[in-house]
This record gives sequence, C-alpha cells and structure tokens, in this order.
Amino acid sequence: NGNVQLGQKVLINGAGGGVGTFAVQLAKAFGAEVTGVDSTGKLEVVSSIGADHVIDYTQDDFAKYEQRYDLILDTATYRSIFDFKRALCPSGAYFSVGGASSRVFPLMVLGPLVSMTGSQKMGIVALKQNKNLEFLNELFEAGKLVPTIDSRYLLGDTPEALRHFGSGDFTGKVVITLQPGEETGEMPDHSPGRRT
Repeated sequence: NGNVQLGQKVLINGAGGGVGTFAVQLAKAFGAEVTGVDSTGKLEVVSSIGADHVIDYTQDDFAKYEQRYDLILDTATYRSIFDFKRALCPSGAYFSVGGASSRVFPLMVLGPLVSMTGSQKMGIVALKQNKNLEFLNELFEAGKLVPTIDSRYLLGDTPEALRHFGSGDFTGKVVITLQPGEETGEMPDHSPGRRT
C-alpha cells in the first residue's frame, strides 16, 4: 500500500490509466486525500472513481504549486525525478511504476542517492509475488475497488488492441477476451472509459 495512512496527501500521476485507476481507489480506501493528474479527457473518470482533486497536466503543472504530498505514485514516468522531489513533503515518498526507459534508468541511479541524502524516499516499484489478494478481494466485494474498462477486444483483434494501448489514449484497462461475450454476455464494444 506504500504505507498510505489516513489523511495523507497522495498524488497519482497517470491517474486515468490502467494502474492509476486502481491506485486512486486504493489510496481512497486507506483514507488518503487523493490528487489525480492526467489529460483533459480522463479527468471526469478520475473524479468519478474518487479523486478529491484533479489536475490536467496539459494545462497545469503540479510541481509548480505550493502543495506538497506525502506520497507520489508515478505511472507515467515522463518527468525529471527532481520535479517530483520538489512536490514531496520533507519526509515524503515517490515511487515510479513503469514508464519510459529514458526516465526509469536515471531514477534507478538517482533515487537511492536522493533517499540517502535526506528523509525523502524515491524509488521504483518492482514486480513482486502477489500478496494481499484477500484484502483486494474484500475491496472488490465491498465495491470499493471497481475496474475501469476502456475497451474490450477479441483475441483476434489483439494487434488493434495493442495499437490502442500504445497510443496512450485510453482510460483504465484495455481488455482482450478469448470469445465473444465471454465476460459481459455481449460483443466487445471498444467504448472509452466504461466502468464495469
């Protein structure tokens, strides 16, 4: 959970993507005040899943505001580590989940150095064996964690699904199903930002 605690201020960069839509809901489940950052077309969905504040990165730069965050989760990793460092509280933590390799590599080198020279922590979330699945299942069953489905594609349409995913112009998850109607009783519809 990134040690999210009640009342903490959490910023999620890329809040409208596949990881971000879950991160917003998880942070809210832990009682955080959540700010979601994404493009104009994704902000409505980010608000609808519980973000307290939204920032359109095409119009505003959160790093230039006075607001400081206890935790920043970056699912896009397109900015300098120092932009995020400025936006952190003195004892805040920044974690990246994927992103462009040109930004991830400097983070791998500079993150530990920044963490050693002060009380801020900066790093990369690495893949680990699944843990806390019972807790996540409880959140799903309670309706506190709801998948946001951008579009569904049949297995035969995987190249089209990958093109759509690669464009970055999706909100939530892009799903590939094995057979028509497998999950919903209907054909995939490719409609954007649909919650199910």
